[in-house]
Amino acid sequence: MIISVLSGKGGTGKTTVAVNLALSLAETERPILLDADVEEPNVALYLKPDVIVDEVLPVSVPVPEIDLAKCNYCGRCAEFCQFNALAVINGSVMTFPELCHGCGGCAIVCPNRAIREVPRRIGTVEKGSSGPLEFWQGRLNIGEPFAVPVTRLLKQGLSELEGETAVIIDAPPGTACTVVEAIRGSDYALLVTEPTPFGRHDLDLAIQLVRQMRIPHGVIINRAGSNNEIIVDLCNKRNVPILLVIPFSTRFAAMGAKGIPFSRVMPDWQKEFRRLYHAIKELCQCVN
Repeated sequence: MIISVLSGKGGTGKTTVAVNLALSLAETERPILLDADVEEPNVALYLKPDVIVDEVLPVSVPVPEIDLAKCNYCGRCAEFCQFNALAVINGSVMTFPELCHGCGGCAIVCPNRAIREVPRRIGTVEKGSSGPLEFWQGRLNIGEPFAVPVTRLLKQGLSELEGETAVIIDAPPGTACTVVEAIRGSDYALLVTEPTPFGRHDLDLAIQLVRQMRIPHGVIINRAGSNNEIIVDLCNKRNVPILLVIPFSTRFAAMGAKGIPFSRVMPDWQKEFRRLYHAIKELCQCVN
């Protein structure tokens, strides 16, 4: 079962929930925790110094390479490219690999077959463990604009898993294409929010996203307090269940600042996250 943890905005506690959920299940369910926020992976900050990385996979995208001996500078490749990754000027060809989307169209339209595609490395996928918890993360190289290929390779191994493995995916913040790729194929989506006007607005966007993708979903209110009604009202209007409420706590904040998952030192919260997991499992069985 694949559970994605996402939020319409950053800073709501999405990673906190994903880490505490995975750690609470580590002894019984043997879950796999994926950090799919490849532009800024931070799950490992909670798991260190226990993380052992035993596999690093390079992530590459195809970009054009010009054979100048065959090129007649006709400019068809530049005319075809909608992203301005090639330019033909005064008898020379310029390529801009960072703008290339790797579609291969320039090589197809070249009349002299002067273009071939070569791999350009944009990031890595790392696989390892933290005690009984298996941990995978994607890491996009600094300055690279396209995160989706890293996320795609990160999730590629999920199709090869056997048995009843619980997979927890820490998705990127927001609702952009990186989030869509991260949560695609999920059995359930946990939407983490905070009781603020920004939290309400962006939660509504996240609800719209998972409904378009037809992923069953529920809400977790983090840093809950006196203003919870702003989220409760939206969930009632959208008919979305609130599965867990995590109160605002300076103790939680202090542990988070030190990279300490609070479920590790508060057994009652381990029970709460296990209860959450089994509630989701039952909801998924009902849907299926």
